[in-house]
Amino acid sequence: YKHLFGATVTRMAENLLAASRRVGSTLCACSRAVGPVQVEPCCQAVPSCSWHSRRPPSALFAASPPPDLLTEEPRPGLRPIRRLEGGRLLTQAVRLNNNTLNDLTDFPDIMEKLLEYPLDIYWIDLSFNDLPNIDRVLTTFYNLRNLNLHGNSIQQLSEVDKLAVLPHLRNLTLHGNPIEEDKGYRSYVLSTLPQLKNFDFSGVTKLDRSTAAVWRRMNIKPKVIRKKRERY
Repeated sequence: YKHLFGATVTRMAENLLAASRRVGSTLCACSRAVGPVQVEPCCQAVPSCSWHSRRPPSALFAASPPPDLLTEEPRPGLRPIRRLEGGRLLTQAVRLNNNTLNDLTDFPDIMEKLLEYPLDIYWIDLSFNDLPNIDRVLTTFYNLRNLNLHGNSIQQLSEVDKLAVLPHLRNLTLHGNPIEEDKGYRSYVLSTLPQLKNFDFSGVTKLDRSTAAVWRRMNIKPKVIRKKRERY
C-alpha cells in the first residue's frame, strides 16, 4: 500500500481543498456545482448504513472478521436512519469500508433483506477491504452513482469494463489498488467509463477526456466482427 501515501494522497488533498473553496466546506469530493448557485447534494448528506470497522488507524490493515450485516446494527451517521415496521432500513447509501471483505457473492441478497428499496441504492463504499476484483453483483444496482473501491486488491485493469453497464455512475475511486501502477491507468478508466464526472476524488476535465480518447485509439485495438458468409 505504499502508493496510498504518495502523490495520489497529495493530489486528493489539493482537489478537496479546491472543492471546499469553490462550493463550501460542507461538500465532499463527489459533489459538483450545478450552475452558478445550485449544488448537487453531497452523498454524506443522506442517511447511510455504515458497518465499517472500529479499528484504530494504526490497525487499519490488520485482520479482523467482517461484520455480520444481518445481526449488527449499523453505526450512526450524520443523520439518523429510519427503520420501517418490518425492520428494514430506509437508505440509499451503504458503507462497508475498512473491513476484510474479499467476496460480494451474497451482497444483493443481504441488501434485499436489510433495505426497503435496495434497487434505489446510489452510493456504495467498499474502500479499504481486500476485494480482488470488481464483482458483477455491483452492476445489479442500476441507479448506482457513487462507488468507492479504493484501497483494495484489484489487479486487472480490465475489471473496470464491468462497470460500463451502469449509466448513472458519476463518481468512482480505484486508487490504492495494484491497477493504479498500470500504464495508462487513468486514461483506460476514463475511456471505458466516459460518463464519470469525478475519478479518484479528482474532477474529470475536457483535457482528461481528449487524452483518454487519444490513448484508447493508440492502445486498444477494436474488436473485429467476422461476418458469416451467407450460404446460397
